[in-house]
Amino acid sequence: MDPAGPEDLKLLAQGVRSFVEAELQPHEALVERLDAVPDELFREIQRKALAAGFYALNMPEEHGGGGLTSPERAVAEIEFGRVSRALGVICNRPAPILKACVGDQIETYLRPTIRGERWECFALTEPGAGSDARAIITKAVGDGDDYIINGTKQFITLAMRADYIITFAVTGVEDTPRGPRKRITAFLVDKGTPGITVTPLDVLSNRGMKSCIISFDDVRVPGRNILGAEGGGFAIAKTWIFSGRVMLAANCVGLAERAMGIAAQWANTRVAFGKPIGQFQGTSFKLADMATEIHATRLMVFDAAAKMQDGTITQREASQVNLFGSEMVGRVTDNALQILGGMGVTKDLPLERFWRDARVERIWEGTSEIHRDIISKDVLREFSA
Repeated sequence: MDPAGPEDLKLLAQGVRSFVEAELQPHEALVERLDAVPDELFREIQRKALAAGFYALNMPEEHGGGGLTSPERAVAEIEFGRVSRALGVICNRPAPILKACVGDQIETYLRPTIRGERWECFALTEPGAGSDARAIITKAVGDGDDYIINGTKQFITLAMRADYIITFAVTGVEDTPRGPRKRITAFLVDKGTPGITVTPLDVLSNRGMKSCIISFDDVRVPGRNILGAEGGGFAIAKTWIFSGRVMLAANCVGLAERAMGIAAQWANTRVAFGKPIGQFQGTSFKLADMATEIHATRLMVFDAAAKMQDGTITQREASQVNLFGSEMVGRVTDNALQILGGMGVTKDLPLERFWRDARVERIWEGTSEIHRDIISKDVLREFSA
C-alpha cells in the first residue's frame, strides 16, 4: 500500500522502506533465533543508518538530527514498523524529552546520542506504577548540590545497551487544589554510576529488544543533571508520551500491512476445493476488513501527527489513535495467521512472530483499558449538563 500525500512524503517512505528491506529484514531470523542483536551487527546497522541519513530522524537539525516534522516522522515510523523492533530501534529515534537538554547537557547527552555515540533509555515505569505514572515511588533526595536516588524501574527498553538513563523520581510533595501531589523530576543518570544494577527480563514479544529492571541503590547524581525543571518531569514527559502513542500506531500500520500482504499472497495461491482460498468469502472478507482498518488507522495517525506538529493534540486524541492502532494490528495479525492455517503457526513464516509481537502493543504505551478510560471521561465531560 503506497503512502498517500505530497511527493516528498512518498519519497521519504520509499527511502526508509528500501533501507528496511535491504539492511534490516534480512537479519530478522537471526535475531529471533538468538533473542539478541549481536554487537557487531548492531554497530553495522547503526553505521549504515547514520550514513543513509535514517538515524535520529526526529531530533533537531541544529544538533545534527534529521529534523523531521511529526507528519514526516509518522511516514518513517510506518516503514520502520515493517521490521522487528529489535532491528528497527537501532536506527534510534531518541526520546523527544531530550530536546529539553540545556547547557552542557547538550554536548554531554543530546548531541552524542544523535551522532550514535551514546544510547539512552527512558525509565518511568515501576513494578507498582505502570499506566498510573504518578504512582512512582523512586525517590531523589537532595544532598548538597547532588541528589541521591533509590528505587526500582521495570520494563525499561534496552537498558542493558544504554549509556545513560532518563530517570523519573519523586523529589517532594506539593499542595494543590486537589490535595497533595508528588513532585516528579527527570534526571540524566549515567549508567556507570555506582549503585545501578540492570537485569534483563524474558518477555513474549519483540525478541532481541530486551526489557529490563533497573535498581538504584544510593545513586548520586549532580543537580545539574536535572532535565527540565525540578518538579517538572511529568510535564515534559507528556511530550514523549503523546509522541509515543501516535508513533506506536504508525508502527502498527507498517506491521499490519506486511501481515496483510503475506496473507493476500497466500490466499491467491493456496488452492482448496478446486479454487484459491481467496475466492471464499470466509477468507476474502477478512482481507477486506484488514485493508479498511489499516487505512482508517493510517488516517488517524496522520491527523494526530498534524495536530502534534501544531501543538494542538489532546490526551484524548493521542489515546484514540493508540487504542485503535494497537487493537487493529492484533486483529490483522490474528486473521492473517488464520488465513495461512497450519503454516501460520510454523516458524518457517514470520506470521507467528507478528502475532506475538502485536500483543504487547495493547499494553506498553498505556493499556487499552486506560485509553478507554481517558477517552470516555473526556466524552462525558464534553456532554455534561
